[in-house]
Amino acid sequence: MSKTALEMPAQGRVFYRSLVARRQLILAALFVTLCLSVCVDLALGPARFGLDEVVAALVSPGSVSDQLRVIVWDIRMPVALMAVVVGASLSIAGAQMQTILSNPLASPFTLGISAGAGFGAALALAFGVAIVPGSVAYMVPINAFLVAMLTAFAIHLLSLKRGVTIETIVLLGIAMVFIFNSLMALIQFFASQQALSAVVFWTMGSLTKATWPKLWITLTVLAVSIPLLARHGWALTAMRLGDAKAESMGVNPRRLRLEVLIIVSLLASISVAFVGTIGFIGLVGPHIARMLLGEDQRFFLPGSALCGALILSVGSILSKMLIPGTVIPIGIITSLVGIPFFLFLVLNQRKSAW
Repeated sequence: MSKTALEMPAQGRVFYRSLVARRQLILAALFVTLCLSVCVDLALGPARFGLDEVVAALVSPGSVSDQLRVIVWDIRMPVALMAVVVGASLSIAGAQMQTILSNPLASPFTLGISAGAGFGAALALAFGVAIVPGSVAYMVPINAFLVAMLTAFAIHLLSLKRGVTIETIVLLGIAMVFIFNSLMALIQFFASQQALSAVVFWTMGSLTKATWPKLWITLTVLAVSIPLLARHGWALTAMRLGDAKAESMGVNPRRLRLEVLIIVSLLASISVAFVGTIGFIGLVGPHIARMLLGEDQRFFLPGSALCGALILSVGSILSKMLIPGTVIPIGIITSLVGIPFFLFLVLNQRKSAW
């Protein structure tokens, strides 16, 4: 064997190690940036504090004033962390939907899952309808969760019909969006003035009503979902090569799609149930992660989570800064960012590698 032939595997290993090190460095940079964004988010509000005061309150709560400690830990911390958890959940959901459907436009928002959750919540807010009897105290999140899950299962069942393609599934999702938007308009037409205000505000998406119990529920779902998706990391990476090649590698695409669809629907529905409709995080976050880290799920999965969390955390900061003294609903901020990005993807879809 020639010397050149012996050197090639060694060169490949060096290149692979440098690639892994580069991706690990990117993940670390995203994490540090996210931590900084959370600190800035905690510092902003009607009463503004310096970053040094916020860090002191986080590191040593007993060394700061009672006012600063209460504002940072009891009022702003649940909101700032909810932005991180919801952003990560929606971004992961969008990333895995794009993977299993091989479509760059797939996300909980564009496939109607978020719209279904909004319709379920609107039933509770406008008419006091609880899908599960006896769940009056939590009927808004429970209704949102159940309708979102039913929407996901309906899309999956329709996708099992003979001759249905990936493109057809995406079109079914878009049809779901229009159906639920029409039903939402019908609810708003018949709702009272007070109920209408609650429905409209909820559909805008807002982090201001985040509480520690809501945060723990959302965080628990995220913490359970990530290992379940990571367990399928190799199979999900193989799915990007197409169903035929994935099957040749021992992957069952139909079963994997069902399992992943259940997980991402749970992530999206729980998030939307607690903070309202927040669009385009599941579309923008995964694409940024893909550009930075590639398709390898070992890096793409945490990268999507960090990108989504960072986008929503920055959105939370902007919602406080754009109009002093007013907190703009976070859903408006994400839509203003997401719509141009969505149009960019549509116009450049033919040029992409999908």
